[in-house]
Amino acid sequence: MIDIGQGDSILIEAPEANVLIDAGENGKGDEVLGYLKAHGISTLDIVIGTHAHSDHIGGLDDVIRGVGVKKVILPEMAEESVPTTKTYTSLLTAILEKGLKITTAKVGDTYNLGDGAALQIVGPNGVFTDLNNTSVVCRLTYGENSFLFTGDCEDKAETAILQRKGITVSADVLKVGHHGSDTSTSDPFLEAVGPEIALISVGTGNTYSHPVPSTLEKLEKRGIEIYRTDLSGSVVVASDGKKLTVTTEK
Repeated sequence: MIDIGQGDSILIEAPEANVLIDAGENGKGDEVLGYLKAHGISTLDIVIGTHAHSDHIGGLDDVIRGVGVKKVILPEMAEESVPTTKTYTSLLTAILEKGLKITTAKVGDTYNLGDGAALQIVGPNGVFTDLNNTSVVCRLTYGENSFLFTGDCEDKAETAILQRKGITVSADVLKVGHHGSDTSTSDPFLEAVGPEIALISVGTGNTYSHPVPSTLEKLEKRGIEIYRTDLSGSVVVASDGKKLTVTTEK
């Protein structure tokens, strides 16, 4: 979980593939590229823009232009919800410039990341008009460990995911939805995921008061370890397929 302030950017370094989920606000692309360079990453096998809000896709145009990219996954949106913002059109332009096609996220699609690691799309289950609920939700598995990345998925979309037959959301690590706001991380969803570790990507002193006390209380009540970028900087969760190890920047 890369610390890019108030926004999201998640890097998955798998045995045979690198995946980037979001790249923060406009102007944060260079910070993400710097992080990738520092970790020796010059190619991203998959780039996922969870949904069309600037604090998630704002930096993706610069990232797509700055490294090799093989696949771009974006959510399906209702026609009336497709943005006309400069942020969104800049992303589409960058994709076009690189000669890439957009792969629409479809529940159940699974991507092999090598050595048994796999990334499965588990949401959104349906087409929503609210952009947060269009968030691509995906589950990473490696050996006995699992991770759930939720974008800004809110309770309505969480409920829809739980209603989908054949989809598993249980995970050792949960990237908490919508920066820990009270519109996400509903009790039924949290019970279904059952994480040991919660990651919250949030900016220091942000104007939204994220994460909200009620969400933190839900996590603390269940004994879940909480890691926040505003307090710990970038957070790395490493898996050997059996055990998880967490290291923080601060």
